[in-house]
Order: sequence, then C-alpha cells, then structure tokens
Amino acid sequence: MTRAVLAFIALAGLVAACSSKGPTQGAPAGSSAPVVVALPDAGLGDAPSGPPKIDFQEAEFAENEKSRDPFRSFSTMFVEEARGKVKSQREVLLDQYAVDELKLVGIVTGIDPAKAMLVDPTGKGHVVQRGQFVGRAEVVQASTTTARSYEINWRVDRIRDGDVVLIREDPQNPDVPSATKVIPLRPEGSVVSEK
Repeated sequence: MTRAVLAFIALAGLVAACSSKGPTQGAPAGSSAPVVVALPDAGLGDAPSGPPKIDFQEAEFAENEKSRDPFRSFSTMFVEEARGKVKSQREVLLDQYAVDELKLVGIVTGIDPAKAMLVDPTGKGHVVQRGQFVGRAEVVQASTTTARSYEINWRVDRIRDGDVVLIREDPQNPDVPSATKVIPLRPEGSVVSEK
C-alpha cells in the first residue's frame, strides 16, 4: 500500500509540473534569491497609477531650525565671532600697561645679553632683555571681511648705555617701515645731582 501512495504522490507532482500555464521566470540555477512574479490585474481598472498626490504649502519651504538651507553660507557668523577678541600667541611682559606708562630705572650692559629694568605704574620692577615683547598690544583691524584682526607688540630691539630702543613691526605689511620708540633712562628736563 505504501508503494501505491508513493506512486500517487509522484504522479500528482508530474501533473502539477506539466500544467498548461506558460513558463515562469525564476532565479538562475544555484541562486537562493526569492522569485517575484507579477500577478495580472484582478479587476482593479479604476485604481490610480503611482503614489497619491501630496499638496505642499508655501510655509513648508521656509527655513527654520529643523530644516535649514544647505546652500546658505554661514561663514559670516564665524567671522563675527573671530572679531570679538584677539588673543596674543606670544609671551608679552607687562601686557596690561601701555609702553608710555613704563619707566626705565636701570640698565646693565656689562653682561651678555644686556638687561634693563622697567617699572610699571604700581611701582613693581620688571627685567627685560633684547628680543622680548613688552607693553599692551595694539589690535590691527583687517581691511577685508575674510582676513582676521591681529595684534602687534613693541619688541626690545637694543639696550644702550642711556636708553632702551623698542620697535614695532607689522608682519602683514613688511613694506611699511617699523615704528621705533626710545625710553630714556633720564627723561629730558630731569636734573641729575652729582656728589
């Protein structure tokens, strides 16, 4: 009896395989991809083709925090932020005082490098030598919106027997001559008493 059941199942499989329908397209042999077969229209002649239409309001195209314009330039925001405060990138002595507020009280030239003592308005002395930057920086505003503002400082150029020579160079404009300032040991009009 089991042979009869097996023969019946095999015959049913052959009949199903040799049905009158046309050949279906399937995946190539050896692939495990699922086969998708399009079914013919089942009497839905009134159905619209494609997705439904969506009406957009003008307010949906306005820029807000959730949807912003990807082509808008935000560089001006960063330029304004950079102009706020310029931070010096070098070590500057007495950076809270202007050079005109400093007094020269002593010079030592017998050593290498020569040194000088400057006194700030509070009466505190500070020793400087050639090459150091002193005094409050001046901020040079950029001429264009793309360039940044920068600081320029006075630098000790020479320490001579009776004075200290400071220079200020503008690195952005090397063609412009350096500004020079001399701080004398004895300001003009002062009387030196000799014993």
